[in-house]
Amino acid sequence: MIILKRLSIWMALLGIGFTTWVLMGAAKKEPMPTPVAEPPRSPYNQSVAASGIIEAVNEHVRIAPPVAGLITTVFVSVGAQVTERAPLFLLDDRDLRAQLLTREAAIPPIQAQIQERQYRIGDLDTQLKRLKSVQDHRAVSDDEVKRTWYALEMAKRSLVRFQANLQEAIARRDELHILLDRLLVRAPRAGTILQVNIRAGKYAMPGAAEPLLLLGDMQQLQVRADVDEVNAPLVATRAAAVASLKSRGDTQFPLSFVRIEPYVVPKKSLTGDNSKRVDTRVLQIIYRFERPPFPVYAGQQVDVFIQRDQTAAPPGDTGPPSPTGGRAMSLRRNTETVVLGSLWVTASIQLPDL
Repeated sequence: MIILKRLSIWMALLGIGFTTWVLMGAAKKEPMPTPVAEPPRSPYNQSVAASGIIEAVNEHVRIAPPVAGLITTVFVSVGAQVTERAPLFLLDDRDLRAQLLTREAAIPPIQAQIQERQYRIGDLDTQLKRLKSVQDHRAVSDDEVKRTWYALEMAKRSLVRFQANLQEAIARRDELHILLDRLLVRAPRAGTILQVNIRAGKYAMPGAAEPLLLLGDMQQLQVRADVDEVNAPLVATRAAAVASLKSRGDTQFPLSFVRIEPYVVPKKSLTGDNSKRVDTRVLQIIYRFERPPFPVYAGQQVDVFIQRDQTAAPPGDTGPPSPTGGRAMSLRRNTETVVLGSLWVTASIQLPDL
């Protein structure tokens, strides 16, 4: 019995020691891991941070089909340099070409009818001149001359009608030529093909979320910086700015101011899928830059630091400081209604006279 009691005491002490060791190990704090890359830092004493994206100058062009149709031929590939009006892809045009054959076949009969009317007019005009040249009224009656004149005038009017029909037939044929030319989608301007999301045999739909082709001028790049609307008053026109690649704080390159978009737009946070979450509104500022020695690509995200306007007051600043260190203000009595929990309380409070 004594041995069992001593064993239980030692087991209890061993459990207490093990528990103490576990608690001491859990209380230890793991050292902060070293960052893989140095975070970006602003080179200015006071700056406004913004997120930006690299894009081609004059923005990208999302090529879309004019009508829904089956793609039969793709003439370009990713990275291809194209000139203005260069063919990009062709939609199925077999139905329009069949209609074109029918409308082209309708033109020769109308042309033949016009020639017949011209010959008829020439014949009637010769008869009328011959009848009018007869001096003996007993040989040619006035009624016969009038009938010939009326027939000549009707032939002339018929010729005008057939000529109008010919113009209509030619216009209907040319209409199909225009529609056929529209099915051959061409480059709206010179640039580089950045994306090709089509293949021969794919059915193209207008208004698709994913562009069929993405075209941009890669000779000159620009950065579209999104500044939070709260910080928008702190940004001055033509303020200096720098950008750095995401997770590469040591890759800063200078930016040249181009313009400020005058309309504040909803910010779209990139989520990696086709939908984008709108969380706030931003002021967009466009900057251009010369290509740095390291590679950059269109669509790449960058961190932007803009030199802050020294004359602008920070958010929440309501006025100049007083000589005593406080704000120069005058207090006035006012009665305001406030909500405390679920009760409405009317209280007399001191409000600053702004």
